[in-house]
Amino acid sequence: MKLLLKRPRSALRDFLRSEASGGILLMAAAALALVVANGPLAESYFSALHVMIGPMSLAHWINDGLMSLFFLLVGLEIKREFIDGHLSTWSDRALPALAAAAGMICPAAIYLAIAGSTPGLARGWAIPAATDIAFAIGVMALLGKRVPASLKLFLTTVAIVDDMGAVAVIALAYTSQIKGAALLAAGVIMGVMFVLNRIGVKRLWPYLLLAALLWLAVLLSGVHATIAGVLAASLIPIRARPGAPDSAESPLHRLEHGLHGWVAYLVVPLFGFANAGVSLAGLGVEHVLAPLPLAVAGGLFLGKQLGVFLTLRLCAFFGLAKRPSGATWVQTYGMCLLCGIGFTMSLFVGALAFSDPVLVDEVKIGVLGGSMVSALAGFAVLRLAASPSRRARPRG
Repeated sequence: MKLLLKRPRSALRDFLRSEASGGILLMAAAALALVVANGPLAESYFSALHVMIGPMSLAHWINDGLMSLFFLLVGLEIKREFIDGHLSTWSDRALPALAAAAGMICPAAIYLAIAGSTPGLARGWAIPAATDIAFAIGVMALLGKRVPASLKLFLTTVAIVDDMGAVAVIALAYTSQIKGAALLAAGVIMGVMFVLNRIGVKRLWPYLLLAALLWLAVLLSGVHATIAGVLAASLIPIRARPGAPDSAESPLHRLEHGLHGWVAYLVVPLFGFANAGVSLAGLGVEHVLAPLPLAVAGGLFLGKQLGVFLTLRLCAFFGLAKRPSGATWVQTYGMCLLCGIGFTMSLFVGALAFSDPVLVDEVKIGVLGGSMVSALAGFAVLRLAASPSRRARPRG
């Protein structure tokens, strides 16, 4: 009689697999939203998003409620990478952190250079700052083995780091008036979660119940509700096993695996469908080249590739780090182009930055344009680039 041993699943392997297929589904959801928003169902589409369900509209439930699960997953991935993954040492963190920082600063600088002088638009400086992991990995998935695994890993790591930056920006720059009592309640709930963690409680349900209460408290406090997801994730216990498969006894790993499918196949595509729909009726060149969409698109396409690629080149030149193993500089540049896909987080920040529906639509045009050009350019470069093994031919 043979004993069948079930090996614990790897969170990173599951993450790359689900983000790849989820990214392709996200592309389809965004395309469908554009078709619906410009077809006979357009009125029903926009009306449905404003239907009130209890205290909030359907759009708000998606953006403030369901997207909290997305941010919870982001928080879990950040904590895992810092404790048990590819960001567990300072040497591992240095290059992705530098690349991610430059990949946020350059897009913001380009955005402000184009739109900063226009009254009321400077507030959107953070829109092109973050990379959409699902979309970018989805594009890479279409290329199969043409993309070295090291590039997928590096892109994921940079995107996770700049997600941290985006979360900080949302908390600091896009927070409304703070309500002290609700914020105090949030602090108390986090304190209880901290105590449960310290005394070794491994069951997930107490943390999930407290996370739901934390979301409500943060929502009422004036801080954007999705930040509760990241805060809750930081207090979920993890059992570290560096260099080994994930522990089946680790609450963080169990929750991360459980959330992946729901976030990749439901939450993010639903968010994309609800937020990518923009009416193109009467859209002319003057609208596309308006300061706001041009600044967003320029920040994503130019800023991201400049920031990330120049950081890698400078670090290699000064001997501080090497490019991802098994990849040429051309392939690395293709990966940097894909960093300009800012779909999910860019749309999310755009909705926080502006309340005027006209400006929100201009943000969508810029995000869709910049992300699409980045995706197509990155795909083309990686598709045409020769791998090191193909370039090296024996002589004689």
